[in-house]
Amino acid sequence: MAARTYGGVSADERRAQRRTALIDAALELIGTQGLAKLTVSGLCAQAGLNERYYYENFDSRDAVLTALIDRVTEELAVAIAEGLRTAPPDTRGMARSAITAGLRLLTDDPRKAKVALVAGQATPELRARTTESIRLFARMVAAQGIDFYGLTDRHPDPVIDFRATYLVGGLVQTLAAWLQGELPITRDELIEHTTDVFVLLGEDLAGRLSPG
Repeated sequence: MAARTYGGVSADERRAQRRTALIDAALELIGTQGLAKLTVSGLCAQAGLNERYYYENFDSRDAVLTALIDRVTEELAVAIAEGLRTAPPDTRGMARSAITAGLRLLTDDPRKAKVALVAGQATPELRARTTESIRLFARMVAAQGIDFYGLTDRHPDPVIDFRATYLVGGLVQTLAAWLQGELPITRDELIEHTTDVFVLLGEDLAGRLSPG
């Protein structure tokens, strides 16, 4: 039996739209009013939905936060991948393009940075989720470096993962400090200084691992 539709929209599509609306509302509440305002009633009021639709999609506040963090993480990964795709084919150009894409995504809409840096630390489970996201981006950095420097035929060296994790983790902490006003530099300066560090550590490691 075919699923019922209203106005050409199926029940599954309407459910997906409501879920998206709730996640959008969570982004707005956290980004503008703080994590404490993320309640069932507050979220539904912001989304313009009945509370029963909240329970149709989520069973806890952590579930909402996880969905929101996952969406920001996915958007960040897509932005970085696009930055790499359109980057100049040199070490600094590629590093700057990827870093610029990522930082712009998080700072053009400061709500997303707040979600990534604040909501991701709200509970042990969310901290674990954030740690996994950092590992994801570290693996992206490591894979890009291995490919760019032609190290694909070598046995994987643990120092590659170490440096990639160090770079991404350090960038997360630096971004947090910058957003809190603890680093009195512009965003362009933040991008350039971050690029300097990525290139320095990447080229140094490539020199150590390259044959000869």
